[in-house]
Amino acid sequence: MRRFLQYMLPGLVLGGLLGLYLGWFQFPRETFRGGMADLAGSFRDDYAVMIAAGYAADGDLPGALDRLSRLRVDDIPRYVQRLTDRVIASSARDIRDIRLLVALARAMGRLTPAMEPFLDLRGGGR
Repeated sequence: MRRFLQYMLPGLVLGGLLGLYLGWFQFPRETFRGGMADLAGSFRDDYAVMIAAGYAADGDLPGALDRLSRLRVDDIPRYVQRLTDRVIASSARDIRDIRLLVALARAMGRLTPAMEPFLDLRGGGR
């Protein structure tokens, strides 16, 4: 047993040190520091739906606008309107997501005729 430890311990130490050297210095992990504006289109849509859900929960329109500003779009209300119209036209999302987006677009004053059938008159449209 003593002989086993004499060979095993130095091997573990050398292997650990070699692994640290290779992982940190020789082949370090590359990082990408992107922001919300660098997200792919579908993920930007998901983010907007999450912001709409947050708005439906707390009614904080300035907070929603602030969070959406991280997408770096020129006109946030127009972006929400176009996204909502596109989602309605493509039927790509659940009816609840559409209603959340419609409520947010309505709060921003960007309600279109295509959105009117999706108004949640039970309190979702603040």
